[in-house]
Amino acid sequence: MKALLLAGGLGTRLRPLTERLPKPMAPVVNRPWLEHLILHLKSQGISEFVIAVKHNADVIRKHFEDGRKFGVRIEYSQEPELLGTAGAIKHAEQLLTDRFIVVNADIINHVELVPLLEFHQTNGALVTIGLTEVEDPSHYGVVQQTMSGRIVRFVEKPPRHAAPSNRINAGIYVMEKEALEWIPAGREVSIERETFPTLIRKGFPVYGWLVRGYWLDMGTLDRYLALHRDVLDGKCALQLSYPEQKEGIWTGEDVDIADDVALVPPVVIGNGVKVGRGCVVGPYAVLGDKVTVESGTSCSHSVVLPGARLEGNRTISNTIVGPEFSVAVQPPFYVANKKVVQR
Repeated sequence: MKALLLAGGLGTRLRPLTERLPKPMAPVVNRPWLEHLILHLKSQGISEFVIAVKHNADVIRKHFEDGRKFGVRIEYSQEPELLGTAGAIKHAEQLLTDRFIVVNADIINHVELVPLLEFHQTNGALVTIGLTEVEDPSHYGVVQQTMSGRIVRFVEKPPRHAAPSNRINAGIYVMEKEALEWIPAGREVSIERETFPTLIRKGFPVYGWLVRGYWLDMGTLDRYLALHRDVLDGKCALQLSYPEQKEGIWTGEDVDIADDVALVPPVVIGNGVKVGRGCVVGPYAVLGDKVTVESGTSCSHSVVLPGARLEGNRTISNTIVGPEFSVAVQPPFYVANKKVVQR
């Protein structure tokens, strides 16, 4: 069985972080989210992948190639134009197995697959939608189910007072290939607005299963920082790229940290990082590879992307910093470097 990873979206609300990156390639504790996702799915028995790509596809292809260096096999489905969720699945049809898993790769889905697959098979479903529960479902696709889990209604982004439940589409599906017969080819098709309602209306067995694990829509800069806090708190059990030198302190290779630097856990320091005298790094600071922190600077609750430089004698907090931009997500805080985006 293959997994189809939908990685073609623009991620406009994460700009400038995604200015030159596909949203699934945004770094999460110094590793692209898409790499975390593939390694997680591999740990649950998935070794064959199809990645649906569109914008900046070369970034994904260059990083993963054919997948061998990650111990998996990867093929690519290049969208000629944006085809929507269902359209992207239809476009990849020739590469898919009779039963396959679809994962929206720009949503943080770190969940258990086996119970979802077992539920799908037991119920003889055509499609099983992985569900998660949220406090406010008005920004998502909401389902209404029978006691057996069969979906009888699918409502896309209803007003909060009109939502039939607080269970939403988590962006992960188990599908039988026959379902693709109901997706028209060659045009943009929404799986939430067109395909699922059509299958339900025609009486096909479409089920929903409440997935277990961590789920987050990484669609805003605030949530991007929140994700890093959750990882460092152990709420989202991602595999970090560096060994834990002391409790709550992960450090890469070839780092140059002055003797009087205070590292306040949790903190992640990438390869080749330089930290000058009198600095305080942490809590909840993630420094990417080859970051330079000049003397006297304090950095906490922030993500500093590879190659960035933090000027000396400054305070950086609740900020995403890259070589060409800084974003203060909860102003007012000091922001550094060339380009400033204030939300």
